[in-house]
Amino acid sequence: MFTIGLFKKTAIADTLAVISDGGHAASILTFTEAWLTSLSYTLQLYFDFSGYTDMAIGAALLFNIRLPINFDSPYKALNIKEFWQRWHMTLSRFLLNYVYVPMGGNRKGEARTLFNILVLFLICGLWHGSAWTFVLWGFVTGLASIVYRLWAKTGRHLPKPLAWFLYFNFFNFSVVFFRAETVHDAFKVLKGMAGLNGIIVSPHLATSPFWQSLTVIGIRFGEWRANLPQTETPVYFFCLLLIPFILLTKNSNQLLAKFSPNWKTALATSLLLIAGLLLLNESSSFLYFNF
Repeated sequence: MFTIGLFKKTAIADTLAVISDGGHAASILTFTEAWLTSLSYTLQLYFDFSGYTDMAIGAALLFNIRLPINFDSPYKALNIKEFWQRWHMTLSRFLLNYVYVPMGGNRKGEARTLFNILVLFLICGLWHGSAWTFVLWGFVTGLASIVYRLWAKTGRHLPKPLAWFLYFNFFNFSVVFFRAETVHDAFKVLKGMAGLNGIIVSPHLATSPFWQSLTVIGIRFGEWRANLPQTETPVYFFCLLLIPFILLTKNSNQLLAKFSPNWKTALATSLLLIAGLLLLNESSSFLYFNF
């Protein structure tokens, strides 16, 4: 568990941080750049924080202390309710038991329940920091929770792939406020994601009839990462490939439950540990050290 967490932090999260930090530092972002910036932070946040948790759980197990599970593949969630049952589970339980329930929970009518949900997420935002960006993150998350609750009451269900796509993209949108230093910086990224700063794709696609046909809606050919760090191109593809990896693989808790001390796990652990240690000199502090 400790080795998995170390690898998540040094090999994955800190690699993604290069794109995320560079994008948020840029003065303007085109469509592709903005989406790569937001997705890289969404994935960095998960691997950084879940890596932090795995390391804590692993270190405690060395002393036969069992800490509670804090993540359960949250990016596999199909809606916001399921997400918060999987993401930062200890904080979710704390806010539920000591904020939501004392305010009345869902026991005082529907209008009061919706109000309590909004206040709950506003407090969750302020727990992370006293800045308008965190307030906005809590506000949009609270609104999404209210919308989901009202939708669930209709008894209708979206197809699972569509439900996952909609919620994952909502979360990716919402954490733009979570990451930004100021509200202006957040809207800078969102403006780029909306395509308001232009949509630029690789010039290698200029010979494709399909892409040529899209020039009528404003797509241009050129340097698609001019405002992002000029790091190795595979790093950008790595960012995108992590999404199916998260969806199709078991999480560290599932691996721990089926752990068997044999030569295969010893070899895998050794390789991950070596990679994690070799990258320590390039690592940054954990994101949640700020909270």
